[in-house]
Amino acid sequence: MPIKVPDNLPAAAVLENENLFVMHKGRAESQDIRPLDILILNLMPTKVETEIQLMRLLSNNPLQTNITLLRMESHRSKTTSQEYLDRFYDTFDNVKQKKWDGMIITGAPVENYDFEEVDYWGELSEIMEWSKTNVFSTLHICWGTQAGLYYHYGVPKYPLESKMSGVFKHRALVDNELLLKGCDDVFSFPHSRHTENRLEDIIKNPRLHVIAHSDKAGVGIVVSEKYGQIFITGHMEYDTNTLSYEYYRDLGKGMNPHVPDNYFPDDDPSRDPVNTWRSTANLIFGNWLNYYVYQRTPYDKNKIGIEWFI
Repeated sequence: MPIKVPDNLPAAAVLENENLFVMHKGRAESQDIRPLDILILNLMPTKVETEIQLMRLLSNNPLQTNITLLRMESHRSKTTSQEYLDRFYDTFDNVKQKKWDGMIITGAPVENYDFEEVDYWGELSEIMEWSKTNVFSTLHICWGTQAGLYYHYGVPKYPLESKMSGVFKHRALVDNELLLKGCDDVFSFPHSRHTENRLEDIIKNPRLHVIAHSDKAGVGIVVSEKYGQIFITGHMEYDTNTLSYEYYRDLGKGMNPHVPDNYFPDDDPSRDPVNTWRSTANLIFGNWLNYYVYQRTPYDKNKIGIEWFI
């Protein structure tokens, strides 16, 4: 089954060329089924690339999924035109009256700032508070994870001595975890960040459960007690060449970045990277949609949020 996207969204053409089933608004509205409504709060400066990466994963499942893109009204993008944002993105005021089956909060290149210093922190805090009663399950990614853990549970972040960049092995810490259903005992996915959350802070809260951990990258995946919140500290959605792009971008800025770990063959950046996390990303995003959203969310969306966080 497809994902439903806004008409003429550029990401749709890319996904259709990959033989992924993308349904435009007009056709989807003629079907008499209960699709999932998923909100994507896209905080990344590379808006189109992030749209493609996330929609690629969300479309690889048998569930019809309506996608709505959300932007920060309190932030002026320097990399995406206002015309594009106005055409394809909603603002919080336009979506907050609805109930949503799921939401994704992406990463953002603001980790070196204190949370309260981020210019849209007030608006993001309002959205995260609203999500507790209006979104059935929220999946957080990278800085989105750090922001969510801090806002909801008071978990701090810490600066790293050097950027955590590369593809790292993670081990499942629990058996029979539905989010990890079908994953190998050890699986890899990318990280790209300057800060971290620490295991000792997370496990202090009995409502949080670390389900995957990396010896090198640290905490990998955290779930909340009632599975209404998922926190992924890395970037499973990244394309094969995303870390390469970031490495050469930072190199061009004179930042002297280290070569991403376990990414280029023989750690040689002149060689094409090999994707070793695609199957893991598809499994985990599919499991989230199926087990944490589709099989649990009320058919009547007006019931979302009732007693969920009590």
